[in-house]
Amino acid sequence: MKLSNQAQIFKALSNEQRLKIFLMIHKQCCKGEACCSAAGSIEKAFTKVCDCMKLSRSTISHHFKELQNAGLITCAREG
Repeated sequence: MKLSNQAQIFKALSNEQRLKIFLMIHKQCCKGEACCSAAGSIEKAFTKVCDCMKLSRSTISHHFKELQNAGLITCAREG
């Protein structure tokens, strides 16, 4: 992994809310509730994050995009 990639990951996780979101998603996947690579699982994760955190959907969407740009999660649009 290149140093610039690592810097992007650390930058993404340096935001406290984004780190909480990433850990929530990771915890969900490790418990076997939903595999992060399965279709629809990122939508389930998004819904769960919206229910648990007191943030607007647009703010959560922004955090998901930053995590995706850092390569920490994979999101696919459907429909």
